[in-house]
Amino acid sequence: MQSASATEPLVAPPPAGWTEARSRVYAVGLAGALPATLRPLAEVDGHTLAEPLTTRTDLPAFPTSSVDGWAVRGEGPWRVVGRVLAGSAPPPLADDGSTVEIATGAMVPAGATAIVRVEESTRTPEGLVTGTPRPSPEWRLPGEEAAAGEELVPAGTPVDPALVGLAASCGQDSLWVRRPPRAALLVFGDELLTAGPPGAGRVRDALGPSVPAWLRRYGCQVRAADVVGPVADTLPAHVAALRTSLGTADLVCTTGGTMNGPVDHLHPALAALGADYVVNTVAVRPGFPMLLARVTSDDGRVRFVAGLPGNPQSAVVALVSLVAPLLAGLQGRPLPVLPHTTLAEPVPGRGRYTHLALARLDRVTGTAYPVRHVGSAMLRGLATADGFVVIAPDTSGEPGDRVPFVPLPLLPGERAT
Repeated sequence: MQSASATEPLVAPPPAGWTEARSRVYAVGLAGALPATLRPLAEVDGHTLAEPLTTRTDLPAFPTSSVDGWAVRGEGPWRVVGRVLAGSAPPPLADDGSTVEIATGAMVPAGATAIVRVEESTRTPEGLVTGTPRPSPEWRLPGEEAAAGEELVPAGTPVDPALVGLAASCGQDSLWVRRPPRAALLVFGDELLTAGPPGAGRVRDALGPSVPAWLRRYGCQVRAADVVGPVADTLPAHVAALRTSLGTADLVCTTGGTMNGPVDHLHPALAALGADYVVNTVAVRPGFPMLLARVTSDDGRVRFVAGLPGNPQSAVVALVSLVAPLLAGLQGRPLPVLPHTTLAEPVPGRGRYTHLALARLDRVTGTAYPVRHVGSAMLRGLATADGFVVIAPDTSGEPGDRVPFVPLPLLPGERAT
């Protein structure tokens, strides 16, 4: 990785291969993973486990009735000697022919040999209980779900409501977690409109409204105040905007300015901030002029700048290629393993570049269909796609080929069907 002072331009390395770039960015993110903190269960939704979730006790911790009915000892009919409700520890059933009424979730008393369901029981005029227990026990045994100290969920797992509930059932009051990364967005380009239809040489900014939503789906916190732009097309404005955003964000995404045109000031601005490149351009189409740089503050804290191309689809390619693996590393999550899909139609290659081609999935057949309207400046195809099929360099995709698939991100906690 190359670094530069404010008076020396950054030395750009050659384009990284797409797979290499993805791995390199993840490793850098993992090396700079956000610190682990102990937080109460009420505050951990959306965080990431920094340590495995274990249970403090057997699950269940005691024999637990699965039904409403009668806990009986020996053969019937049975004489009623009490009632057991959830939340109490009953005395043992000491005598054959005795029973206690029991509620679902209540602790089964020692000495009970069976539970008779209430709907399958009868009370005699003398007050005795009759019925036939089912062959299988009607209670959950201690440790049936998990043994005390057992690891249930590994570190690096996103925390969602289901995991919070599991942690509570294990007796945990707090968890060691990593907070969601804080992200900001700087929109570059004097030609951009932020309202109304495009015209007279100016185009509507499509990334300012959409990139924060993508970042949230990758687990980031993005406030409205963290989205700034359009930033004036001058070097001082770029440096000032980057310096301000890096003061609070773990990751600053920028749109446009990743090349070396007359108003492309991102590279000089990074040099002025003393940044060093992690990746500068990736051999992928669309999205080639993407970058990730690292900025180390005086206190040693590392923050990142992701330069997204100005063309909207190319910007999303940069998000899935560089930003997604970086964020996985920062949160201490594993690098997502790409699923594979079967091509239903041909997908052309892009020579020595990896081709990320938008596609929709047929979840019944498990096949991928390329979509139309997929120019780097277009968003129509993206709006109907499920993700990108990956066509390796110097190859093309033919019907029936199995290829990697990069899914577009879901909402935090959402699971694919």
